[in-house]
Parts: sequence; C-alpha cells; structure tokens
Amino acid sequence: MDDEYAKLIRRMNPPRVVIDNNACEDATVIQVDSVNKHGILLDVVQVLSDMNLVITKAYISSDGLWFMDVFYVIDRNGDKIRDTEIIDYIQRRLENNPGFAPSMRESVGVVPSEEHTSIELTGIDRPGLLSEVCAVLTDLHCNVVNAEIWTHNNRAAAVVHVTDDSTRCAINNPSRLSTIRDLLCNVLRGSSDLKTARMTLSPPGVTNWDRRLHQIMFADRDYEKRVERAGQRGSREGDTSMFPHVSVIDCIEKDYTVVTMRAKDRPKLLFDIVCTLTDMEYVVYHGVVQTIRTEAYQEFYIRHVDGFPISSEAERERLIQCLEAAIERRASEGMELELSTKDRVGLLSDITRIFRENSLCIKRAEISTENGKAKDTFYVTDVTGNPVDPKIIDSIRRQIGDAALQVKHNLNLSQKASRSTTIGFLFGNLFKAGSFHNFKLNRSYS
Repeated sequence: MDDEYAKLIRRMNPPRVVIDNNACEDATVIQVDSVNKHGILLDVVQVLSDMNLVITKAYISSDGLWFMDVFYVIDRNGDKIRDTEIIDYIQRRLENNPGFAPSMRESVGVVPSEEHTSIELTGIDRPGLLSEVCAVLTDLHCNVVNAEIWTHNNRAAAVVHVTDDSTRCAINNPSRLSTIRDLLCNVLRGSSDLKTARMTLSPPGVTNWDRRLHQIMFADRDYEKRVERAGQRGSREGDTSMFPHVSVIDCIEKDYTVVTMRAKDRPKLLFDIVCTLTDMEYVVYHGVVQTIRTEAYQEFYIRHVDGFPISSEAERERLIQCLEAAIERRASEGMELELSTKDRVGLLSDITRIFRENSLCIKRAEISTENGKAKDTFYVTDVTGNPVDPKIIDSIRRQIGDAALQVKHNLNLSQKASRSTTIGFLFGNLFKAGSFHNFKLNRSYS
C-alpha cells in the first residue's frame, strides 16, 4: 500500500523543470523540482550525462519529501545550450517520464532483443586482451555492433552488443551462446585467472551502459586491489594528475556523513560519483558541485538508506576506496585515438590486432557503428603504461589509413597539476553558514 501511495503522489506531482539561459552569463541553468525518491538524483544526472552536457556547478537538496536541484550546464564546446530542440528534449525527458528511463542507444540488458545480443565480460587485464576477444568473436561469426571497455586495477570489464555476421540479428541459439561463453571465458582466464573470469548475458531490464560497467567492476571488487596505492595516499596528495582525493568525515550536529572529493575534472564525473553512492545504498541529502579551471570539487551530506550516517571506520574506508575507483575507471589515460571508417565484419579484430602487434595497451574503448560506418575511440599507452612513441602511431596510421585513424589527444601521464590544496569542507560548512537555507529561500520556480 505504501508503494502504491508513493506512486500516486508522484503521478499527482510530476517533475517540474525550468531551463533558463538568462540566469547565468556562461551556463544554462536547469532547475528540477520533484517528489523525492531514492535514486532520483542519479536519474536526473544520467539524463544530463546522456545528452553529453557538462555540469560545471550544482546545488542539491533532497531532505524530506521533496527534491530540489539546480544544475549549471554547458555543451562539450563550453557553450550554453541554445538549440531549442535539445532544450525541449531535456524538458520532456525530465518532466514526462517519471522513471527518467535511459535512451535505448546507451542501454544494455534489453531482453529479448531482435537487434543484438548483449554480453558482459570480466577478467584480469593484460596487453592484447581485447584483440584476443575480438578475434574469438570474429571466428565465431559474431559482429560487434557497439561496445564499451573499461580497465582498472588490473581488471577489465566490457559490455558488448553482437549480432550474427550473416543475418545481422541477435544470436539466440542456446548451444551457440554456450560455445561463445566457453571460448570467451578461456580467453579471459588466460593462465592466471582461473576463478573470476566470466561471460554472462546482460540481465533483464534497461540499465545505462556506464552504470552497468560500474556495477560489474564493483562486483569484481576492483576497488580493493589498491594495497600499495592506498598506503601512498597520504604521501602523494599533491599529485592531482593521477590520484583523486576523497574524504569521509562526520557532521555530528546534523547527523550526516560528509563526503568531499577533489579530482581532475572530466565529462560524467558527477554521474560516476552519484552512481556509486546510489548503488552502495547511500542517499544524498544536500550537496554542492563546483568546477574551478581543470579541477572538480564535490561535497555531499549523506546517510545510508536506513537513515543512519556511517558509523564505523571500516565502512568509511570502503566508501573512500569505492569512490576513488569510480573516479579512476573512466579517467582517460595515454593517447586518444579515433577511428572513423566504413564498417565491415572483422574490422575491430583487425584494428586491435594491429595495436597489439605494435605493443599498444588499450586502457579504455568506446565502439559504435551507425549507418554502415564504424566510429571507435581508443585510449592507449605502451605495455608499461607510459606514453606511446609518436613514431609507432605514425606506423599504425600508415597501416590503417591516415584518414581513418586520427590522434585526438595525447595526455602526458606524468604531468602534474599546477596546484595542490588540502581537501576539507570545500564550501565552508554549508549548514553553519546557512547557505543552503538561503539558497532554498531565494530560489524561484515561477
């Protein structure tokens, strides 16, 4: 009965969204006002992330029965959102769909699907792993339509959409799926990963790709494999280029746990943080997000879903590790290469084989095909994790085609940020200053 009553309240009070291009000089302001429910912050941030919008600043308040958030967003070019069709789409998506369901283009686990078979892969990362996986799929007459691959702490995870290379439809034959599973698991295990490597079909339901990858790596406990680095956290605080900084402390007078975070800014950073907090069953009651030049600062007042703050040092340390892992999983490493060419069966296998033969290690990849054209992005280093020699890239481009493979960015992994600060209450203890109180009183939703 409580669930039905909650649904009735949400239907009677649909989300209200105001999108304003005049309130701020350099960003579009999106205000969301809605009945509160667990996970609603993630739903809203996911919509904005799916639209490839960059959140430069945010004020979050969901204490009680109501959810009231303000987001300052720009596009990837740093401009306001002025396209009326995009603005209308954001408004409809946030207001008309109470579940803020993700777009099908960025979802996994749609079962059944006549278009593709969605599979999930987990195993120990090693140079050439993606090449071996792609070679097996090609030999099994599977065509990779879309895929996203993450690596972190020597673990690898992927969500892959495949079709039969002759029919271009989903593969549903149980015997064939069993063969695919067995051969891929053999590749993922290698010679050392005898227990944890696995291949599964995506679970039923609609789940955002990025969120599913976070869930896969979280279940694989990749956040725990950081003994050496965790011991170095205190001595290397100044190196903001590689290490995010997360602090979890008590706010006793308000009965909250306060999470503060500082990291190099990048797209979807807020999504990754909120996704992890939500999946770990924490509720964000208040928060502030701020981007200053190339650094992102976030502060959240949280409790567990049972209404209690964090009560043990072990839970506090586990949350720090999980949030650091969430930030690092998508962090771009090395050189960004973009492939754009006509799609064909076995293309991905050939490309990754060339990378492997030239001793490139793929740290992350985004694979997509549309209208017969492949558009793939790879983040690569050499096998030791260092920047790639430009001469090797020139050689690879000659093999693949200079026009097909472009160097987008070349990130120096050893580059350090110019500033180093100590993390704490980033915005001056919001409750004592009364800034949230004033913020809520001064807001207008007219």
